[in-house]
Amino acid sequence: MEYLLWDMARRQRSNPLALAILTVLHEQPRHPYDVAATLKTRKKHESIKLNYGSLYNVVEALERDGFIEVVETVREGRRPERTIYGITDAGMREMTDWLAELVANPQKEYTQFEAALSLLPALPPEDAADLLEDRVHAIDVELARYRSDRHVFQVELGLPRLFALEAEYNEALLAAERAYVSDLLIEIRKGTLDGIDLWRTWYGPGAVYGELPVPWERSVALPEST
Repeated sequence: MEYLLWDMARRQRSNPLALAILTVLHEQPRHPYDVAATLKTRKKHESIKLNYGSLYNVVEALERDGFIEVVETVREGRRPERTIYGITDAGMREMTDWLAELVANPQKEYTQFEAALSLLPALPPEDAADLLEDRVHAIDVELARYRSDRHVFQVELGLPRLFALEAEYNEALLAAERAYVSDLLIEIRKGTLDGIDLWRTWYGPGAVYGELPVPWERSVALPEST
């Protein structure tokens, strides 16, 4: 099946919460609070940042863009009126095309740990190794939690694997990260990491970080600013 990424220049697709709202309203019309409760019950807040205040702002934006519309307003007793929203035809196209784009096209994501690795030489090697060891232990705790959640979903609740793919994906990422960090930790501890001798000179007796040259500063000429 081919998906047409329609009118992408008209709006920027940057908030996954908007996509999550569209998918929930695709099932049936709901009140925004019901949308949030549904996402939380399904543990989608583990993968998509969910804030009740911002959710109402996103609902307003989706209505303004014509992706959802008011279906009805209901009142129960003396409670305030509740506005029920449903997805429009334009919203259906937006949901389908946006989700297809995210599934098919890998995107560069700037994670905090990647940033930390890129700046790791700013720490002494011994300190970096201790911190990486702490990270391995923290990952083990997270992996145990994911496995417990998977057991609850698939065994206790009897839900098929289909509805916990994001948890399974995160578990796989964590397992891969643990393997990488463990290997890196071993190389630092054993002194076999390529470049560790240079790294150690920055923190030896009398050394001052930043006074010694690093390899790329001798070989890479940055373009002059205009």
